[in-house]
Amino acid sequence: MPAPRRCPPWAMQFFSYETPKSVVVRSWVMGAMHRAVQLLILAYFIGWVFLHEKAYQVRDTAIESSVVTKVKGIGRYAGRVLDTADYVTPPQGTSVFVVVTKQILTEQQAQGLCPESEAAFRCRSDRDCRDRSPTSGSGLLTGRCVPYNGTLRTCEIRGWCPPEVDTVDVPIMLEAENFTLFIKNSIRFPLFGFEKANLPPPGAGGDLGRCRFHPQLQPLCPILRLGDVVRLAGQDFRTLATTGGVLAIKIGWVCDLDRGGERCLPRYSFTRLDGLSHATGYNFRHARYHHCQDGTERRTLTKAFGIRFDVLVYGHAGKFGIVPTLINTVAAFTSIGVGTVLCDIILLNFLKGAEHYKACKFEEVSGAGAAVGPLWGCHRAGSGHTGMCGAGWGVNTQAVPLIPVVPWPWGRD
Repeated sequence: MPAPRRCPPWAMQFFSYETPKSVVVRSWVMGAMHRAVQLLILAYFIGWVFLHEKAYQVRDTAIESSVVTKVKGIGRYAGRVLDTADYVTPPQGTSVFVVVTKQILTEQQAQGLCPESEAAFRCRSDRDCRDRSPTSGSGLLTGRCVPYNGTLRTCEIRGWCPPEVDTVDVPIMLEAENFTLFIKNSIRFPLFGFEKANLPPPGAGGDLGRCRFHPQLQPLCPILRLGDVVRLAGQDFRTLATTGGVLAIKIGWVCDLDRGGERCLPRYSFTRLDGLSHATGYNFRHARYHHCQDGTERRTLTKAFGIRFDVLVYGHAGKFGIVPTLINTVAAFTSIGVGTVLCDIILLNFLKGAEHYKACKFEEVSGAGAAVGPLWGCHRAGSGHTGMCGAGWGVNTQAVPLIPVVPWPWGRD
C-alpha cells in the first residue's frame, strides 16, 4: 500500500477552522474591570449619544429662511438731518445692509485734465510720469508733470476732476448708536413641514414696539439697538463707526420637535466677521450724477464708511425616528463587546500567570489525529496518529480527549 502524501504547510493553514472557546476566569480584579468598562460604554451611549446628541431622532438640517430688516432713527451729519433713506443701503430691507456713519464728499467733478492728488504721483519732470503705470487711482496718466499747488507738482491725469482726497478728517454720525433694527425672520423645516417665525403669535399680548433685545431680560425681542449689537460683538462703536466693519447677527434655530413646536425658539448671537483680516474696516464709493445748465455732466463722489450687518440664519430640527433608534441601540450593545477585548489584552499580556491563561484559552486540535480521507489524499507529518482513512475513531488524546472523529465514508486502500 503506498504511503500517504504529506500536506504542505500552506494547505494545513488554509484548510483550518477556528471556533471561539469560552473560558471562565474567577478573578475579582478582572471581573470588576470588565463590568466597569461595560458600564462606561453604556453610560457614554445613554448620556452622550442618546440624551445629549439625541441620536434617536431624524434630523433636518436643510432650513429654509427669509429675512426682512428695517432700521429706524434720525441722525445729524455735516449740518444736515439724515433719515433712513440717507444712511441705509440698500434700501430694500435685505439680510445684508449697511448703516453709513462717515462720508467723504468730492463735489462738482467733471471729465477733464487735472493733477493727481495722491502723494505717490509727485514728480519733478515729465520723465517721472512716463516711467509709471499708465493708470492711477483716479484716471489715466498723460505723461506730463504739472503744478498741484504753489509748492508741489504731480502727474497729470485724464478723468473725473478734481480727484478725490480721502485723507481729510470728517466727523462721524454718533447718533447711529441709538438707531434700532427690526428683524423679521421666518423659517421652515421641509422634512417635517414645520414653520415658525421670530415674532410672537397674534394675540400673545405685549407691546412689540416697546421691547428691546437683551440677552438675559428679553432674549426673544426682534428689535435690537445698534449700539448693543456692536457691544455684544465685542467692539467699540466709535472706532467701528470711524473705520467701518462687518458684523454678523446670527439667528439659531435648534428645535426638538418631540417637545412641541412652541418650544422651538430663536437664539441670537453676534460677532465681527472682518476682525482677522489685515485690512480691517469697510467702505465703498458711489456717485450721484447731474447736468449743469451749460450741458456738462457732473457728479458728486461719496466715499462712505459704515457698519455692514449680515443676518445669518442656521439651525436644525429633530424628531423621533425608529430607524436611527435601532441603529444606535445595536451599536451600543455591539460596543459593549469592546470591554471583553480590552480585558483579554490585559489578561493575556500583563497579569501574572498570563501564560497559563493563554494555554487555557488557545488550544489547537489537530485534524491529523483523525484519518484524512481521499478528498485531500494527504497525511500530516508528525501527527503521531497511526490511524488511516476509514478508521472508526481517531482521537488525539494529548490535545483534546474524548472528541470523536466522524469516520470517512471511504474504505481502506
